[in-house]
Amino acid sequence: MAKLVWDDAGKHLYETGVKMGVFYPLTAGTYPKGYVWNGLSTVTESPSGAEANDQYADDIKYISIRSAEEFGATIECFTFPDEFMACDGLGTLVEGVTVGQQSRKAFGFCYRTVLGNDTELNDYGYKLHLIYNATASPAEKEYSSINDSPEALAFSYEITTTPINVTGFKPTAKVEVDSTKVSATGLAALEKVLYGEEGVSGSDARLPLPDEVKTLVATV
Repeated sequence: MAKLVWDDAGKHLYETGVKMGVFYPLTAGTYPKGYVWNGLSTVTESPSGAEANDQYADDIKYISIRSAEEFGATIECFTFPDEFMACDGLGTLVEGVTVGQQSRKAFGFCYRTVLGNDTELNDYGYKLHLIYNATASPAEKEYSSINDSPEALAFSYEITTTPINVTGFKPTAKVEVDSTKVSATGLAALEKVLYGEEGVSGSDARLPLPDEVKTLVATV
């Protein structure tokens, strides 16, 4: 039996950063077109639920049953794509004129984080985060006077999700893809779908459902 070894070179792993945000409006159960989300500054994932509910019998703890787990997050940004307005409860009266307090539409979201280690640093790899069936709560907007330390207006959207079906697993609203653990060919196939292809007809960016993600990353 091999002996356990701590702190091998290349095993000091970490995750950092957030970039390459893409917004995908939900249309009839799919996410057929993606839009660049510039100005993305922070994504804070906030899972909830999965709380223990202890059951007692014969004066002892008989079993512990956990509640369903839910996925939520907070998206912070300096701007958002125009196509996101319908998900932010905004409607367009005429070009350049919007009205608030409208129905909020569901959407998908993708972003990328950096995976690093002690030998390759931030070049080690990255992780793709895919979020499905999300809706956004109203964002607080604080307008302040320009002064000697001006700051840009930042938006903060709390999102909640409804899980979707995944073959062989419980429904989920979050999928992660680790570039260091899938084949380069499979990763490239997935990214062509997520980000689209230049000059290829019918290859607009779109968000594949989890079962298709599995098929794409298995590409050889």
